[in-house]
Amino acid sequence: MKPRNWLSALVAALALAAPLTALAQGELVLYCTAQAERCRPMVAAFEKATGIKVLVARMSTGEFYAQIKAEAANPRADVWWGGTGDLHLQAAAEGLTLEYKSPKLAELHDWAVRQAEQSKYRTVGVYADALGFSFNPDLLKKNKVPEPKCWSDLVKPVYRDEVLVANPTSSGTSYTMLVTLVQLMGEDKAFDYLKALHKNVLQYTKSGATPARAAAAGDALVGVSFQHDAVAEVIGGASLRIVSPCEGTSYEIGSMSIINGAKNLENAKKWYDWALTAEAQSIDAQVKVSYQMPSNRNASLPPPAPKISEMKLIDYDFAKYDSSAERTRLIEKWNKEVLALPK
Repeated sequence: MKPRNWLSALVAALALAAPLTALAQGELVLYCTAQAERCRPMVAAFEKATGIKVLVARMSTGEFYAQIKAEAANPRADVWWGGTGDLHLQAAAEGLTLEYKSPKLAELHDWAVRQAEQSKYRTVGVYADALGFSFNPDLLKKNKVPEPKCWSDLVKPVYRDEVLVANPTSSGTSYTMLVTLVQLMGEDKAFDYLKALHKNVLQYTKSGATPARAAAAGDALVGVSFQHDAVAEVIGGASLRIVSPCEGTSYEIGSMSIINGAKNLENAKKWYDWALTAEAQSIDAQVKVSYQMPSNRNASLPPPAPKISEMKLIDYDFAKYDSSAERTRLIEKWNKEVLALPK
């Protein structure tokens, strides 16, 4: 992937709360891998609490990973907040992020602390969410298509060109789907499944949130995404039904990292500590744009958020499948054996 030019990335992203002079002033530069509606109130609250001005750019997890890697010799940003943990762990393994043990670790759920430990404290979990898919029941009924309940349903001929899935090369969501299937079925059977699913995929999108939006808009019958993306569409008025696949599913850990070589390191640590507080993590519940489980045990959980504790979850091996070598191997295999297939 060719990284974007820094200036064009900022122009295309969200100059959410600070003028371009913030970079020159050396205050805080934040890469935010979350919806714009989440980035804005987080930045505004941090600025109010600390007086530190923040300059923000927003792209997908894969794009920011490529950007950070390309900028390793001269980092432009200080903190990377949000996005699936696989690429944060990969960046940690490659030395792109900095070891930091926040005093707020004691307030976090075990799954967030385990991720910090696995990365040698080069990243930490800030939220979690389960993988699933969504559909409009009225649209399925109109097209005389049965409602899918399991992963196995999505490869049936009736869903030909009606399933939207992101590309795991750019999407942490889709990579999570890939390794979920590998752990559920075994690698050979999982790739057989993905080849069968390929026939039914209308498009491989760049962003993991797009399939839920497409299902809500009626542009595809089924969208595979993290469930909070579908919940957001429901809150916005969409008629969507959200499914936790019957065979089982997995979850993501959205993460946060300080970039190695950060020019505003002390302010980066201030953001890091603040973003792990219950107060900061309760902002999502207030603004009603994200429906994930916060990592701070005392943070407010948005009422519509999917209840992970009630789902059939696999025992996700983050140490193995979020490692740089395994991720690279599986994505290369997917590109060669699945994406390259004719439709």
